[in-house]
Amino acid sequence: MSAAGGGAGRAGPGRPVTRPPGVGAPLPAPPCCPTRVEAAGGKALPCVVNVREEQQIINAVEKAVKTFGGIDILVNNASAISLSGTLETETKKANLMMDVNVRGTYLTSKICLPHLRKSKNAHILNLSPPLNLNPIWFKNHCAYTISKYGMSMCVLGMAEEFRGEVAVNALWPKTAIYTAAMDMLGGSGVEKQCRKTDILADAAYCILTKPKSFTGNFVIDEALLKEEGIKDFDVYAIAPGHALLPDFFLDVEPDMTGMKLEQHGASQGFKEEKKSSQPKHKGPDGAKVNLESASAKPLSPVAETFKVIQGAISEEFVKAIQGVFLFELSGDDGGTWYIDLKTKGGSAGCGKPPVKADVVMSLSSADFVKMFTGKLKPTMAFMSGKLRISGNMALAMRLEKMLVQLNSKL
Repeated sequence: MSAAGGGAGRAGPGRPVTRPPGVGAPLPAPPCCPTRVEAAGGKALPCVVNVREEQQIINAVEKAVKTFGGIDILVNNASAISLSGTLETETKKANLMMDVNVRGTYLTSKICLPHLRKSKNAHILNLSPPLNLNPIWFKNHCAYTISKYGMSMCVLGMAEEFRGEVAVNALWPKTAIYTAAMDMLGGSGVEKQCRKTDILADAAYCILTKPKSFTGNFVIDEALLKEEGIKDFDVYAIAPGHALLPDFFLDVEPDMTGMKLEQHGASQGFKEEKKSSQPKHKGPDGAKVNLESASAKPLSPVAETFKVIQGAISEEFVKAIQGVFLFELSGDDGGTWYIDLKTKGGSAGCGKPPVKADVVMSLSSADFVKMFTGKLKPTMAFMSGKLRISGNMALAMRLEKMLVQLNSKL
């Protein structure tokens, strides 16, 4: 029984769940229709379910029990995401995340539990993160974090409540997994920094075939598979050997991550110059700034970056992006800068844009230069807390595509 990304199932009397020899052997793509499940030797009962509707869950569970004789496993995978700040998150989006992620997980578990308790080796598996209270994971997308941690708190509570009867665990990827959501969040080329869904399938199999005494665990896919003896993780990579994005809620050392990116062929760009004695750039709001200094002193890294951006802007660029970006930079070369890819032929420079900005990005001047020279991916900067975004998130995600075109000139 599958329900909007969540699912429950039964192996059948005397019939264990089977797996291809060698846990490390990648599973095929997740079945999307009953014929693929049946072709693999199983039975399927597809049910279209909105996990926000209690009666739809009840109906699907009853059909599954009637068809298969019971339920052994429930996987709570349904999830909604909006990576926006508190003031930018519309109430309907906050409601959606809470209803699908927290309430949907809680209700589906509650409705399945009476049947799971009758199973000899019952499992509930939530696709949710370990409970990490580092504020960095709250400040940029508080509502989303609360909703995902709500799923994890279901694990914490239900594992203890049903100890000895039903195993309840959480599974979370160490790295970004390539899905439609990552295409939306990361933009063009992000798949090279992701793993296939196969790694989660293998890790889930390992959890679901353990005895029900294995409960209350917040499992990271790679760590578990290493314990199972898997050594070659390139089989899970979209682009073997390429640097991988760490997933949300897992603390990483940003500088070390950056070093790894460079080791795997990330664009070197130009090296940041030492702090210039040139005064901060000033200019009237909305006016284009002549970035060519009459002084013989070199431009600062930020000014040099904007000089190249300004020269690279074209009408085609403006038509493709249709957005205005305001950058609030801190640090040695801090200040307010903008890129206008909406008004006429577009413009870039110091100060505020000629029209209201669609997206405001706050980060250090050093990280800004790294981001525009390919040393720091916007997705990585956002996930690690280096980049704060407010405004139109859809436009913000187009930044990745813009950088791909600019990197060859920077």
